[in-house]
Amino acid sequence: MMKEASQEVRQFTVAPDDDGVRLDRWFKRNLPQIGFGTVSKWARTGQLRVDGKRVKPEDRLAAGQVLRVPPGGEDKARGPKPRRELTEEEITLAEGMVIRQTKSAIVLNKPPGLATQGGTKTHNHVDGLLDAYTDGDAPRPRLVHRLDKDTSGVLLIARTPGSAASFSKRFSGRSARKIYWALVVGVPDVPEGTIDAPLAKQPGTGGEKMHVDEENGARAVTRYRVVDKAGKSTAWVELEPMTGRTHQLRVHMAAIGHPIVGDGKYGGRDAFLTGTISRKMHLHARRLVIDSPDDGKIDVTAELPEHFAASMQALGFDPAASKADPIKGDETPERSKAEKKQAARAHAKQYRKARRGERRSRSPAAAGKPKAKPAKNKPAGRRK
Repeated sequence: MMKEASQEVRQFTVAPDDDGVRLDRWFKRNLPQIGFGTVSKWARTGQLRVDGKRVKPEDRLAAGQVLRVPPGGEDKARGPKPRRELTEEEITLAEGMVIRQTKSAIVLNKPPGLATQGGTKTHNHVDGLLDAYTDGDAPRPRLVHRLDKDTSGVLLIARTPGSAASFSKRFSGRSARKIYWALVVGVPDVPEGTIDAPLAKQPGTGGEKMHVDEENGARAVTRYRVVDKAGKSTAWVELEPMTGRTHQLRVHMAAIGHPIVGDGKYGGRDAFLTGTISRKMHLHARRLVIDSPDDGKIDVTAELPEHFAASMQALGFDPAASKADPIKGDETPERSKAEKKQAARAHAKQYRKARRGERRSRSPAAAGKPKAKPAKNKPAGRRK
């Protein structure tokens, strides 16, 4: 289909996984048969457009933007790179992350410090290890969602393009349930509630940092529940993102005055505790529940990384106090059926073809401080 499409102008919607990448990097990921020289020439002559505007190879893209690509430009000598020969150490790492394998998926427990995808100065990442899960001529497994580099826990990999499209549809339609564990500084006054605060890229950070933008931000909703607390200094919380914005959980907790322990990017110096508590970030994707195209329902839980488990023990938190069950409440924020269907169709299409995706772009504005709302149909209660 790419060969036929190359005879006419093509349009691609920037996928969520490509949010924030440079334009030239996008071509390397999605249209590797088009060389950098061609991309530069198209940009210089105005043939490349993003949302109708001229762009430069170094410009960064945002999810949901529409990229116009002129016909031709393919270099037959280029194309998908041959599979890289992994080292014994890389194979051991890849195999050690696997916690579940099914006909359609490989589920990993990603360690903290390992990026999901590559980028500038990022050479070690999960995407680079996926050949370890491929036998013979089987298709290369695909990422269908991401975790931040310093966030550990459940990461689902699709075995085939078809299963990637199906899982992508589940994530886009918000039917996948993701439950995170986090240690936060201080104790929220409301022990169980919802944070509804729109997010946008923070000006002057090159898209590397997000902030609350009540005026122009994209809607972002997080449910949280305090499981236990250590005096007034620290709380163990369960977090369930109901939308999928960049750095959403980290920004939301910092916005209500309780940054995640170890998250200096959003919590500053206040995010670090004294004593024996690790300075690493304490955010862990604990559980994922998602429908599978071949295996019914996948329900998997990831063990805590060493530093997180040690902090839990030092603070007197018992992991058995929570089973990481989905937090009760509405399934999603208000969203019309038409929006759900449109998002699902767009997401499925992007992974069947060229990993295209759908998400609205965001504009930066002044930040506000949201307030947590108590969970619906449940009293706020008192502190323990």
